[in-house]
Amino acid sequence: MKKILFVLMGICILFLSSCAKNLKDGGPQYIKYNSNAVIDRGERNSNEEYDYVDENPVMDVSKYPKSTFSIDVDTASYANVRRYLNEGALPPMGAIRTEEMVNYFSYDYPAPEDKPLAIYTEVAPCPWNYDRNLAMITIKGKEMDVSTFPESNLVFLIDVSGSMSSSNKLPLVKSALSMLVENLRHEDRISIVVYGSKARTVLEPTRGDQKDEIIEAINSLEAGGSTAGGAGLQMAYTLANEYYVEGGNNRVILATDGDFNVGISSEEELIEFIEKKRDMGIFLSVLGFGTGNYKDSKMEKLADSGNGNYAYIDNINEANKVLVEQMSSTLLTIAKDVKVQVDFNPETVKGYRLIGYENRVLDNEDFENDQKDAGEIGVGFVVTAFYEIIPVETDDTGNLMNIKVRYKEPDGDTSELIEKDITIEDITDEPSMNFLFASSVTEFSLLLRNSKYKGNASYESVIERATSALGEDEKGYRTEFIRLVNLAMEIDERD
Repeated sequence: MKKILFVLMGICILFLSSCAKNLKDGGPQYIKYNSNAVIDRGERNSNEEYDYVDENPVMDVSKYPKSTFSIDVDTASYANVRRYLNEGALPPMGAIRTEEMVNYFSYDYPAPEDKPLAIYTEVAPCPWNYDRNLAMITIKGKEMDVSTFPESNLVFLIDVSGSMSSSNKLPLVKSALSMLVENLRHEDRISIVVYGSKARTVLEPTRGDQKDEIIEAINSLEAGGSTAGGAGLQMAYTLANEYYVEGGNNRVILATDGDFNVGISSEEELIEFIEKKRDMGIFLSVLGFGTGNYKDSKMEKLADSGNGNYAYIDNINEANKVLVEQMSSTLLTIAKDVKVQVDFNPETVKGYRLIGYENRVLDNEDFENDQKDAGEIGVGFVVTAFYEIIPVETDDTGNLMNIKVRYKEPDGDTSELIEKDITIEDITDEPSMNFLFASSVTEFSLLLRNSKYKGNASYESVIERATSALGEDEKGYRTEFIRLVNLAMEIDERD
């Protein structure tokens, strides 16, 4: 008995030593946890799941002159953070993805004319680290007239399991889809598959102008049963493949709280299945709903694997934003496998840090590898990334960095390249409203994460800069952001 106890004690010591080493080395890159596991944040007791990702470190340009990442057009993080703040709690760390918060907002840039994408850049002193600069890289997708859109073959896959019964789940899904239906054209085709205890087709492929029939099918949905998500996914893709439109927009749109527990349920199996369908030209978008057992980590991975976008819908206004105002950018891809590579000049830049995009970082050799999957951009969408830069004291001339972007046409297999240089002369002390607002959202995310890189960041600085860059703000999204910053400041002070 004593020998057994000594062996068990030895195993425990080895385990604790390993944990200590991980913490000393910065810990593992990905840590999955439930929201109630973060005691210092005081979250409600729930089974929500997030992947916590360590922040990108500062990189030495003399050793690592290149930085490569895949773009991200998801916006789920911002809406989810808003939900937490409105309920009086700071969000769990894994819910805060800086790039999704910045890209939630629209910015004013000219649309490209001769190519699907255009690069815009701006460099100014960093608002929270005064001895550094902040470089903003923006990619703008081309605009298109809705009347010229290709035919859409949309299959809505709706979770109607028992976990979807609350008012912010299935009832909100039904209201959101009803809003989308009003914007469908005759040439569009929509189908509805549901899954609870079993998967079934509620609406066979129906032309978009048959709105009464579609709405009737939506209104008939009721929640109950377990969660046969895998079977539902297979049925939805079968329907999408049967009515596949050559050269059209073929897409499955999954509306769920993310809980899969019957059939194909492991992330590995789901991702492998979705990637095969993606390569056949059928993309997957994911709309997240609800609280309590929300599986953010799983849904983000599914959308990424399916060449689609991931949005979280916490209220009817967000449903309108995602499915009505931004329907074209949400549903129509104009460029896929979009990658960015930045080559820093060691004569002018000592170090850099990519802010956000932690789970989008690529190996440098992946940039020219056309077999490597990356993010997609929809019509008119704007994607922004920030680099914090440590300058080398030098003359006021010279190149800071070279920016390259690779992308493929939606039905293409070979990437095309566009690039742009940024010089020391491009640094400005009077940044644009785009820069001021986007950088204020970035600073806010550093505060929410209590980032070790936050420097002199403050809620007051965020509010001041965001207020100066409100612009016309017709939809009120920027005004709402300022309200949320004030709310976060109150919660932070209280806790």
